Amino acid sequence: MSDAETTDRRTLSAESAAAVRAYAATHRERADRLAAALEDLARNGLPHAEDCTPWETVRDRRLAELATAAGAVGAGAAGAVETGRER
Repeated sequence: MSDAETTDRRTLSAESAAAVRAYAATHRERADRLAAALEDLARNGLPHAEDCTPWETVRDRRLAELATAAGAVGAGAAGAVETGRER
């Protein structure tokens, strides 16, 4: 960057800069895990279907985690997820 480019920028507070760095670190960690998984697939191939967790199970587990974390938005929403129908 040239000096002209840096002088037009606003300096972040120490707290804001720390938050941005933490955000970057989190996303870097996620990207590293994804890259490792993709490299494993490239090296070893796809796993057998019997060794995998069905996507519906993963989805339902994650929805249950989100509902617990949010304090269960409402019984109507939970019923729609369980039956696959909107209410």
